[in-house]
Amino acid sequence: MRKRIINQGSHAVTPTDQDWLDLKSIAQVEITSEVSAHPIESALTTGTGWKAAQPGKQTIRILFDNPLKLKRIYLQFDEDRQERTHEFLLRWSADSGQSYQEIFRQQYTFSPPGTTREVEDFVVNLDGVTVLELWIVPDISGGDAHASLTKLRVL
Repeated sequence: MRKRIINQGSHAVTPTDQDWLDLKSIAQVEITSEVSAHPIESALTTGTGWKAAQPGKQTIRILFDNPLKLKRIYLQFDEDRQERTHEFLLRWSADSGQSYQEIFRQQYTFSPPGTTREVEDFVVNLDGVTVLELWIVPDISGGDAHASLTKLRVL
């Protein structure tokens, strides 16, 4: 009998295992607001994440210098203080924002201390991306929660 042991030594690929795109050098970012101690750069690199200065719906728009082919988009949201249900919409444009196609829309309920992290890891096949846009509604019930984003990475 021939036998082989499988799945030995394999591991899940995490965001730190990838060669993520350096968004600082290939794109411009537009945001609706930010807290100075938690700027958007902090979510796009290895910082502590971005936080909105105002409550309510927020937009993060990444404008690429040149059209790109994207294969993976990684988002991480953390909330360890307030129970709330947030919603996000991720969409892309191939014509510099004249029209958009939805990638994913998701609602997620944070319930500290137990449920405090949402991770979304999308495998995509998007060619000619000029704009990647993320809308965040931090509390769909209309509360005064502030949007936040711990990580946004693209490959």
